Amino acid sequence: MKGSVLVITLNRPDKFNSFNREMSMLLLSALEKANQDDNIRAVLLTGSGKAFCAGQDLSEAIDENGPGIETIVREHYNAIITAIRNLQKPVVCAVNGVAAGAGANIAIACDIAIAAASATFIQAFSKIGLIPDSAGTFFLPRLTGLHRAGALMMTGDKISANEACEMGMIYKVADDITLAENSLALAERLSAMPTKALWLTKKLLNESMSNTLSEQLERELQEQVNAASSYDYQEGVKAFLEKRKPKFKGQ
Repeated sequence: MKGSVLVITLNRPDKFNSFNREMSMLLLSALEKANQDDNIRAVLLTGSGKAFCAGQDLSEAIDENGPGIETIVREHYNAIITAIRNLQKPVVCAVNGVAAGAGANIAIACDIAIAAASATFIQAFSKIGLIPDSAGTFFLPRLTGLHRAGALMMTGDKISANEACEMGMIYKVADDITLAENSLALAERLSAMPTKALWLTKKLLNESMSNTLSEQLERELQEQVNAASSYDYQEGVKAFLEKRKPKFKGQ
């Protein structure tokens, strides 16, 4: 913990933080903790060592005694993406190195992604005869456009952090030496903001993926009324009128 920020670090550096079942379950447990603990008001997800995440540990995927591909996708990656998108607090991803396969798609599923200048992104699935999972086919075309997403997924081309930013995949690029500091500062800034309003914003963004305009307008109305019932709304208005900095409680 860094104040009210839960820092989650993928920690298999010798395997470029590739996922096995143990690490998947640990991440899910940490995300659940973040959702349940009112003292946690933002999450920062990053990786240890030179990589952010190289995707699935293939030695587990092909192990006859392992969980098997269906279990890996359903119980690991589908569950992780669902947990991130349903987490009622903002999730910042600090991509400190290569983000490949499921690692790349987990990064772009977070609320805000910042990458080190040396980081790279690769939709590596086609290189081993698989299709993109971890909601890659959902989020990437919405971020970059259909043709560009298709090209990245089919060719498996590696792109730089700057290219990813130009395509709209990530929010910002940071110098390698300042990534940790900058991403933590952003997470801390978000943790001091009106948590309920941020969650309702995230919830509406999730729904906007499938709603019509009229449906979205109605949902905005409903959640604006909801937000206006919060302590933080009252505090925010009072602080504005009193020309002072608000002290939000996340309530």
